[in-house]
Amino acid sequence: MLKEYFKVAIKSLRARRLRSWLTILGVVIGVFLIVSLMSLSEGIKTAIMQQLKMMGKDLIMIFPGEITDMATMMGGGLELTENDMGAIKKAEGVETIVPLNYKAEAIRHEGRVKTILINGVSWKDGMDILKNDFGWSLKEGDWPAIGKKEIIVGSAVPTDVFPGMMVGDEAVINGRKFIVSGILKSLGNKQDDSTVTVDLDIFKDITGEKRGAKFVLARVKNGYEVDEVVENIKRNLLETRKRVRGLDSPSFSVLSSEKVMDIVGSILGMIQIAIFGFASIAIVVGGVGIMNTMYTSVRERTKEIGIMKAIGAKNSAINTIFLIESGFFGLFGGLGGMVLGLGLAKAVEFAVKTTGGLYLQASITPQLIIFSLGFSFLVGCISGFLPARQASKLKPVDALRYE
Repeated sequence: MLKEYFKVAIKSLRARRLRSWLTILGVVIGVFLIVSLMSLSEGIKTAIMQQLKMMGKDLIMIFPGEITDMATMMGGGLELTENDMGAIKKAEGVETIVPLNYKAEAIRHEGRVKTILINGVSWKDGMDILKNDFGWSLKEGDWPAIGKKEIIVGSAVPTDVFPGMMVGDEAVINGRKFIVSGILKSLGNKQDDSTVTVDLDIFKDITGEKRGAKFVLARVKNGYEVDEVVENIKRNLLETRKRVRGLDSPSFSVLSSEKVMDIVGSILGMIQIAIFGFASIAIVVGGVGIMNTMYTSVRERTKEIGIMKAIGAKNSAINTIFLIESGFFGLFGGLGGMVLGLGLAKAVEFAVKTTGGLYLQASITPQLIIFSLGFSFLVGCISGFLPARQASKLKPVDALRYE
C-alpha cells in the first residue's frame, strides 16, 4: 500500500514540474548555505585547534593588554617591559622564559625587495620550545648558529615571496647581510610560513627595538601545577607594576596553553552556532515555500481527494500521500543543496590553499551529510503537515462539489 502512496505522490510532482522545481530550489538554497558554511567553519576550527594542540601543556603565554581586547593584545603597540619580564622569570615554578618580538621590515634578495614580518627569538632559550612545543622542523638546511648572522625562513618564502631562494643565499635586512641557514616545514598557515626568524639580539640591532617584548612564553618546572604557576606570575607582575609604575590594574593576560585552547574553542563554537542560525533562516523560508505549494496542491486536487475518499481512501492515506510529497520537496532540495554546498566548500579550500591564508580543509563528514538530508526532509514534512491535515479532513461530498 505504501508503494502506491509513493506512486501517487511522484505522479503529482511530475504533473507540476515547474512549481516543483521552484519549490525545491528554495530548500536547495537553505541547505547549500548550511552545508557550505558549516563545512568551512568546522575546517577552520580543526586547523586552528591542531596548531594549538602542538603547544606543550607546560607552556604559559603572557601578553600585554586584557584578554577581552585581543586586537590590542596582538597588534595594538603594547609591550611587556624589562621589569615585567624580570617579574615573570622570578615567579615560583618558572623554569625559563622566552621573549618573542616581531616587526615588518624590508628584505632584499637578488635585487628584489619585499616587506616581510621578522620574528625575534632567542636561539639559546627558545630553540627547544620552538622545536618540541611549536612543532618547528627544517625542510632544508640547518638551524642558525648562536651569534652568527644567519636566518631561517618559512616554507612560503622561497616559493611565494622570493621564488628560487635557497639555503646558503644572502639576504639583506636594513643594510646588514644574512645567510639563509634553513627553510622551515609548513607551520600550518600562510602568514607564519611567510616570515623570517632571527636571533633576538640580532632582531634588536636591526629593528632598533632594544627593550620589551610583544609577548613572553614561560615554561613550567617539573613538579609544579600550571594553574599554580599562572597565579604566581600574575601576582609577581601586579606587585612589580604597582611598585615600579604605580599601576593597580592588570593590563596584562597570563594564559596556559590549555586555557588558550578552551577560549579559542568556545569562540569558534559560538561562531558556528551563529552561522547555523543565520543559514537556517534560509531553509525556513524554503519550508514556507513548501507549505504554500502544498496548500495550492490541496486546492487544485480537491476533486481528486473527494474521489479517493469516495472509493474508500481513509484520512490517514490522504495524509500520508501529501506528507510524502512535501517530504520529497525537502529531501530533493537537501540533496541538491548538499552537493552544491560541498562543492563550494572544496572550491574555497582549494582557493585558500593556492592564494594564501590558513591551510584549511573543508570538513566533510558522514554526520554532516546525514544531518543535512535529515534536516531538510524533516523541514519538508513539517511544512506539509498542516496542508496534509487539511486535505485529509475534507468531506467527500464537499470535495466532489468543489469548482
